[in-house]
Amino acid sequence: MSEIPRGAIRFNTDSNKPELWDGSQWAEFQLSTPNLGRSVDTEPGARGLWGGGSGPNASPADIDIIDYITIASTGDAIDFGDLLSTTSNFGACASSTRGIFFGGLNPTVTDVIQYVTIASTGDAQDFGDLSAAREYGTSCSNATRGLYGGGRTPTIQTKIEYVTIASTGNAQDFGDLITTKQALSACASPTRGVFGGGTTPGGTNIIEFVTISTLGNAQDFGDLPRITGNECGACSNPVRGLFAGGFSTNNTIDYITIATTGNATNFGDLTKLRYGPSGCSSPTRGVFGGGTEPSPVGRTNVIDYVTIASTGDAVDFGDLTQDRTLSEACSNAHGGL
Repeated sequence: MSEIPRGAIRFNTDSNKPELWDGSQWAEFQLSTPNLGRSVDTEPGARGLWGGGSGPNASPADIDIIDYITIASTGDAIDFGDLLSTTSNFGACASSTRGIFFGGLNPTVTDVIQYVTIASTGDAQDFGDLSAAREYGTSCSNATRGLYGGGRTPTIQTKIEYVTIASTGNAQDFGDLITTKQALSACASPTRGVFGGGTTPGGTNIIEFVTISTLGNAQDFGDLPRITGNECGACSNPVRGLFAGGFSTNNTIDYITIATTGNATNFGDLTKLRYGPSGCSSPTRGVFGGGTEPSPVGRTNVIDYVTIASTGDAVDFGDLTQDRTLSEACSNAHGGL
């Protein structure tokens, strides 16, 4: 048998994966897609998506539009596709491949879970169902599992459910939050999912966490520095979690160190006072879009960003395709991946 030349490639029919001869052994290719995007994108890279929400002030009905941005650049959002129906008050999370949207209002409370493939553009597809119709919950994820916690059915819930993002199917029981909560926010590291703020129905500043790879009830993490921690936008890198905006039309950004426990610390301010923004992130940037500004401005399309590893005020990123509040955002490069 002749010697195999270094750099030779073969397809392993047992593993169904391509392999490279490195001079001494066959090694699997490590496939990745670091430069996601289309040729029209200013700077392809990690994507952030905003789905649904309540639309412009002039016609404040729920919308089904999904927007996307390239997080490493700045600029206005681009149309991605549509949700299965007009939806607001729901939850969103993602793996590096899929974005998942849980429940919400469309116009009645729904149990539908839907998904998109983030690297492409196009309309959402059916994923499965929650155990019951639910709105005003929140979501976070690691690379494998997506969690949806809290909300109302119409009674306010403690329930946390989960899905395996790479498959499709109905959500399964994970455990419970410490208290009933709606209008809360969540972020994650690869290990922990963190839920902050919300209403019980009165406003709460409690932060709690779960270990995503296991099942079980949430544990106390600490507190946000403000009692009005409901309808914040949240995002994270693997180290820090950020909570921004919220009632009463707040512009404060607070942060936590996810691997520890303790109270949140002031990070800086959003460019505008608002509640109901949605957050997504790359390992470097946290991005917050949409929300409701103080009257008479109302719903906004503003997108801000911060550098997560530092502290400081947010900077203008661009605009969503239209004004919206109570939408949900996710990305393929957030702190849980």
